[in-house]
Amino acid sequence: MTTYNIRTKQTTDIASENASQPAISPDGKRVMYVTAPARDRTEVWTANIDGSNPVKIATGESLATTTWAPDSFHLAFVVSQNGATDKPYTVGSDGSDLHQIPWSGATIFTVLWTRDQKTLYLTGFEKDSSVPTIWKANPDGSGQEKIGGDCGNVVEISPSGQYLIGAVWAGERTGVYEFSIPEKKCIPLLPGVATFQSVFAPDGKSLMYAIPSEREVTIYRVGWQDGKLTGSPQVAVKLPFAVPFSSGGNGYDFARDLSTVAFARRAGHADLYLLSQK
Repeated sequence: MTTYNIRTKQTTDIASENASQPAISPDGKRVMYVTAPARDRTEVWTANIDGSNPVKIATGESLATTTWAPDSFHLAFVVSQNGATDKPYTVGSDGSDLHQIPWSGATIFTVLWTRDQKTLYLTGFEKDSSVPTIWKANPDGSGQEKIGGDCGNVVEISPSGQYLIGAVWAGERTGVYEFSIPEKKCIPLLPGVATFQSVFAPDGKSLMYAIPSEREVTIYRVGWQDGKLTGSPQVAVKLPFAVPFSSGGNGYDFARDLSTVAFARRAGHADLYLLSQK
Protein backbone atom coordinates (compact mmCIF):
# COMPACT_ATOMS: atom_id res chain seq x y z
CA MET A 1 0.00 0.00 0.00
CA THR A 2 1.40 3.39 -1.04
CA THR A 3 0.23 6.97 -0.65
CA TYR A 4 1.11 9.75 -3.07
CA ASN A 5 1.10 13.37 -1.96
CA ILE A 6 -0.31 15.26 -4.95
CA ARG A 7 1.17 18.57 -3.82
CA THR A 8 4.72 17.45 -3.04
CA LYS A 9 4.74 14.53 -5.55
CA GLN A 10 6.25 12.26 -2.90
CA THR A 11 5.29 8.65 -2.24
CA THR A 12 5.18 6.82 1.09
CA ASP A 13 4.91 3.07 1.58
CA ILE A 14 2.20 2.31 4.14
CA ALA A 15 2.36 -1.50 4.09
CA SER A 16 5.12 -3.70 2.70
CA GLU A 17 3.01 -6.89 2.35
CA ASN A 18 0.13 -7.39 -0.06
CA ALA A 19 -2.48 -4.74 0.75
CA SER A 20 -5.66 -3.49 -0.89
CA GLN A 21 -8.99 -1.71 -0.37
CA PRO A 22 -7.64 1.65 0.83
CA ALA A 23 -10.12 4.12 2.34
CA ILE A 24 -8.97 7.62 3.32
CA SER A 25 -10.75 9.35 6.20
CA PRO A 26 -12.87 12.44 5.41
CA ASP A 27 -10.26 14.75 6.97
CA GLY A 28 -7.52 13.15 4.85
CA LYS A 29 -5.37 12.29 7.87
CA ARG A 30 -5.88 8.52 8.13
CA VAL A 31 -6.19 5.51 5.87
CA MET A 32 -7.58 2.03 6.47
CA TYR A 33 -6.70 -0.97 4.35
CA VAL A 34 -6.64 -4.77 4.23
CA THR A 35 -3.47 -6.86 4.22
CA ALA A 36 -3.10 -10.53 3.28
CA PRO A 37 -0.15 -11.91 5.28
CA ALA A 38 -1.15 -15.54 4.59
CA ARG A 39 -3.33 -17.49 2.15
CA ASP A 40 -6.35 -17.81 4.47
CA ARG A 41 -5.74 -14.78 6.63
CA THR A 42 -6.48 -11.10 6.16
CA GLU A 43 -6.17 -8.12 8.48
CA VAL A 44 -7.76 -4.68 8.66
CA TRP A 45 -5.32 -1.91 9.59
CA THR A 46 -5.44 1.82 10.07
CA ALA A 47 -2.52 4.25 9.91
CA ASN A 48 -1.82 7.94 9.61
CA ILE A 49 -1.64 9.06 6.01
CA ASP A 50 2.18 9.19 6.28
CA GLY A 51 2.28 5.56 7.47
CA SER A 52 2.93 6.33 11.11
CA ASN A 53 0.94 4.88 14.02
CA PRO A 54 -0.26 1.66 12.33
CA VAL A 55 -2.98 -0.16 14.29
CA LYS A 56 -4.27 -3.67 13.56
CA ILE A 57 -8.06 -3.57 13.89
CA ALA A 58 -9.13 -7.13 13.09
CA THR A 59 -7.95 -10.50 11.77
CA GLY A 60 -10.02 -13.04 9.85
CA GLU A 61 -10.28 -15.32 6.86
CA SER A 62 -11.80 -12.69 4.57
CA LEU A 63 -12.13 -9.05 5.63
CA ALA A 64 -13.17 -5.95 3.70
CA THR A 65 -13.06 -2.23 4.38
CA THR A 66 -16.10 -0.03 3.82
CA THR A 67 -16.30 3.63 4.90
CA TRP A 68 -15.22 6.11 7.58
CA ALA A 69 -17.64 8.02 9.76
CA PRO A 70 -17.71 11.82 9.34
CA ASP A 71 -15.73 12.18 12.60
CA SER A 72 -12.73 10.55 10.83
CA PHE A 73 -12.31 8.30 13.88
CA HIS A 74 -14.91 5.56 13.57
CA LEU A 75 -14.92 3.20 10.60
CA ALA A 76 -16.72 0.10 9.36
CA PHE A 77 -15.43 -3.22 8.07
CA VAL A 78 -16.96 -6.56 7.08
CA VAL A 79 -16.11 -10.15 8.02
CA SER A 80 -16.94 -12.92 5.52
CA GLN A 81 -16.40 -16.63 6.11
CA ASN A 82 -16.98 -19.52 3.71
CA GLY A 83 -20.12 -18.18 2.09
CA ALA A 84 -21.86 -17.51 5.40
CA THR A 85 -23.77 -14.31 6.12
CA ASP A 86 -21.43 -11.31 6.24
CA LYS A 87 -20.86 -9.65 9.61
CA PRO A 88 -20.43 -5.84 9.55
CA TYR A 89 -18.67 -4.05 12.40
CA THR A 90 -18.01 -0.48 13.45
CA VAL A 91 -14.92 0.41 15.47
CA GLY A 92 -12.65 3.30 16.40
CA SER A 93 -9.45 3.75 14.42
CA ASP A 94 -7.47 2.87 17.55
CA GLY A 95 -9.31 -0.46 17.89
CA SER A 96 -11.69 0.75 20.61
CA ASP A 97 -15.51 0.66 20.69
CA LEU A 98 -15.89 -2.48 18.53
CA HIS A 99 -19.56 -3.14 17.75
CA GLN A 100 -21.19 -5.76 15.51
CA ILE A 101 -24.07 -4.46 13.38
CA PRO A 102 -27.04 -6.85 13.14
CA TRP A 103 -27.41 -8.12 9.59
CA SER A 104 -29.90 -10.60 8.12
CA GLY A 105 -28.87 -10.30 4.49
CA ALA A 106 -26.14 -12.18 2.66
CA THR A 107 -23.31 -10.03 1.25
CA ILE A 108 -22.82 -6.48 2.49
CA PHE A 109 -20.99 -3.77 0.55
CA THR A 110 -20.98 -0.66 2.69
CA VAL A 111 -21.95 0.81 6.04
CA LEU A 112 -22.48 4.53 5.61
CA TRP A 113 -23.04 7.18 8.29
CA THR A 114 -25.09 10.35 7.83
CA ARG A 115 -23.27 13.64 8.45
CA ASP A 116 -24.63 13.86 12.03
CA GLN A 117 -23.85 10.14 12.62
CA LYS A 118 -27.40 9.54 13.85
CA THR A 119 -28.36 7.19 11.01
CA LEU A 120 -26.71 4.33 9.09
CA TYR A 121 -27.33 3.27 5.52
CA LEU A 122 -26.30 -0.26 4.57
CA THR A 123 -25.99 -1.61 1.04
CA GLY A 124 -25.86 -5.31 0.25
CA PHE A 125 -27.53 -8.36 -1.21
CA GLU A 126 -30.44 -10.15 0.33
CA LYS A 127 -30.31 -13.93 0.28
CA ASP A 128 -30.98 -15.40 -3.18
CA SER A 129 -30.93 -11.93 -4.78
CA SER A 130 -28.56 -10.39 -7.34
CA VAL A 131 -29.86 -6.83 -6.89
CA PRO A 132 -28.24 -4.64 -4.20
CA THR A 133 -30.64 -3.30 -1.59
CA ILE A 134 -30.39 -0.22 0.66
CA TRP A 135 -31.38 -0.31 4.33
CA LYS A 136 -31.75 2.52 6.82
CA ALA A 137 -30.88 1.87 10.49
CA ASN A 138 -30.07 3.44 13.84
CA PRO A 139 -26.39 4.00 14.71
CA ASP A 140 -26.21 0.62 16.50
CA GLY A 141 -27.79 -1.15 13.53
CA SER A 142 -31.20 -1.60 15.14
CA GLY A 143 -34.49 -0.65 13.49
CA GLN A 144 -33.40 -1.64 9.99
CA GLU A 145 -35.80 -0.60 7.23
CA LYS A 146 -35.49 -1.41 3.54
CA ILE A 147 -35.82 1.82 1.55
CA GLY A 148 -34.84 0.87 -2.00
CA GLY A 149 -32.21 -0.74 -4.16
CA ASP A 150 -30.58 -1.42 -7.50
CA CYS A 151 -28.58 1.81 -7.28
CA GLY A 152 -25.03 0.50 -7.16
CA ASN A 153 -22.66 0.46 -4.22
CA VAL A 154 -23.69 3.45 -2.08
CA VAL A 155 -20.68 5.15 -0.45
CA GLU A 156 -21.61 8.82 -0.07
CA ILE A 157 -24.44 10.98 1.23
CA SER A 158 -25.28 14.55 0.22
CA PRO A 159 -24.82 17.42 2.72
CA SER A 160 -28.61 17.78 2.94
CA GLY A 161 -29.01 14.08 3.73
CA GLN A 162 -31.54 13.70 0.90
CA TYR A 163 -29.42 11.78 -1.62
CA LEU A 164 -27.15 8.73 -1.55
CA ILE A 165 -24.43 8.45 -4.20
CA GLY A 166 -23.57 5.04 -5.63
CA ALA A 167 -21.65 3.48 -8.48
CA VAL A 168 -21.92 0.44 -10.71
CA TRP A 169 -18.41 -0.28 -11.96
CA ALA A 170 -19.07 -3.06 -14.49
CA GLY A 171 -21.75 -4.42 -16.79
CA GLU A 172 -24.57 -2.85 -18.75
CA ARG A 173 -25.49 -0.40 -15.98
CA THR A 174 -21.96 0.93 -15.43
CA GLY A 175 -22.11 4.50 -14.16
CA VAL A 176 -22.63 6.83 -11.21
CA TYR A 177 -26.10 7.02 -9.67
CA GLU A 178 -27.94 8.79 -6.89
CA PHE A 179 -30.74 7.49 -4.72
CA SER A 180 -33.36 10.06 -3.73
CA ILE A 181 -34.36 9.18 -0.16
CA PRO A 182 -37.65 11.19 -0.18
CA GLU A 183 -38.71 9.73 -3.56
CA LYS A 184 -37.10 6.31 -2.95
CA LYS A 185 -35.90 6.44 -6.53
CA CYS A 186 -32.58 5.64 -8.26
CA ILE A 187 -31.48 8.33 -10.74
CA PRO A 188 -28.61 8.01 -13.30
CA LEU A 189 -26.05 10.80 -13.02
CA LEU A 190 -23.10 9.71 -15.15
CA PRO A 191 -24.03 6.71 -17.32
CA GLY A 192 -21.08 4.73 -18.65
CA VAL A 193 -18.53 6.13 -16.17
CA ALA A 194 -16.52 3.22 -14.74
CA THR A 195 -15.33 4.25 -11.29
CA PHE A 196 -15.39 2.59 -7.90
CA GLN A 197 -17.01 5.52 -6.15
CA SER A 198 -17.92 9.19 -6.36
CA VAL A 199 -17.64 11.55 -3.38
CA PHE A 200 -18.55 15.12 -2.61
CA ALA A 201 -15.90 17.83 -2.56
CA PRO A 202 -15.48 19.47 0.88
CA ASP A 203 -17.85 22.32 -0.06
CA GLY A 204 -20.59 19.85 -1.06
CA LYS A 205 -21.12 21.62 -4.40
CA SER A 206 -19.47 19.09 -6.69
CA LEU A 207 -18.87 15.37 -7.08
CA MET A 208 -15.45 13.87 -7.75
CA TYR A 209 -14.49 10.50 -9.18
CA ALA A 210 -11.31 8.84 -10.47
CA ILE A 211 -10.78 7.02 -13.76
CA PRO A 212 -7.62 4.87 -13.78
CA SER A 213 -6.12 3.90 -17.14
CA GLU A 214 -3.08 1.92 -18.21
CA ARG A 215 -0.71 4.88 -17.86
CA GLU A 216 -2.35 7.49 -15.65
CA VAL A 217 -5.18 8.37 -13.27
CA THR A 218 -7.57 11.23 -13.93
CA ILE A 219 -9.75 12.66 -11.17
CA TYR A 220 -12.78 14.53 -12.47
CA ARG A 221 -15.01 17.10 -10.80
CA VAL A 222 -18.57 17.92 -11.83
CA GLY A 223 -20.93 20.46 -10.29
CA TRP A 224 -23.91 19.14 -8.31
CA GLN A 225 -26.84 20.88 -6.65
CA ASP A 226 -30.16 19.62 -5.28
CA GLY A 227 -29.87 16.23 -6.95
CA LYS A 228 -28.80 17.49 -10.37
CA LEU A 229 -25.48 17.92 -12.15
CA THR A 230 -24.52 21.47 -13.05
CA GLY A 231 -22.19 21.64 -16.03
CA SER A 232 -20.00 18.92 -17.48
CA PRO A 233 -17.14 16.97 -15.84
CA GLN A 234 -13.79 18.78 -15.72
CA VAL A 235 -10.32 17.41 -15.01
CA ALA A 236 -9.36 18.24 -11.42
CA VAL A 237 -6.10 16.27 -11.13
CA LYS A 238 -4.13 14.05 -13.48
CA LEU A 239 -1.57 11.65 -12.00
CA PRO A 240 1.29 10.51 -14.28
CA PHE A 241 1.22 6.86 -13.20
CA ALA A 242 -1.19 3.94 -13.19
CA VAL A 243 -2.97 2.33 -10.26
CA PRO A 244 -5.06 -0.84 -10.23
CA PHE A 245 -8.81 -0.33 -10.62
CA SER A 246 -9.44 -3.28 -8.33
CA SER A 247 -7.27 -5.44 -6.10
CA GLY A 248 -9.37 -7.77 -3.98
CA GLY A 249 -11.79 -4.83 -3.82
CA ASN A 250 -11.09 -1.21 -4.67
CA GLY A 251 -7.48 -0.63 -5.67
CA TYR A 252 -7.35 3.09 -4.89
CA ASP A 253 -8.89 6.01 -3.00
CA PHE A 254 -8.25 9.75 -2.88
CA ALA A 255 -8.67 12.44 -0.23
CA ARG A 256 -11.59 14.81 -0.68
CA ASP A 257 -9.27 17.82 -0.61
CA LEU A 258 -7.25 16.18 -3.42
CA SER A 259 -4.11 16.18 -1.29
CA THR A 260 -3.39 12.43 -1.34
CA VAL A 261 -4.04 9.25 -3.29
CA ALA A 262 -3.72 5.82 -1.67
CA PHE A 263 -3.35 2.78 -3.90
CA ALA A 264 -2.43 -0.90 -3.90
CA ARG A 265 0.90 -1.59 -5.50
CA ARG A 266 0.72 -3.87 -8.49
CA ALA A 267 2.07 -7.29 -7.58
CA GLY A 268 3.20 -10.01 -9.90
CA HIS A 269 5.91 -12.58 -10.57
CA ALA A 270 7.13 -14.11 -13.80
CA ASP A 271 10.04 -16.34 -14.79
CA LEU A 272 11.82 -16.05 -18.14
CA TYR A 273 13.45 -19.18 -19.57
CA LEU A 274 15.74 -19.70 -22.57
CA LEU A 275 15.18 -23.03 -24.35
CA SER A 276 17.90 -24.35 -26.63
CA GLN A 277 18.45 -27.54 -28.59
CA LYS A 278 21.66 -29.50 -28.26
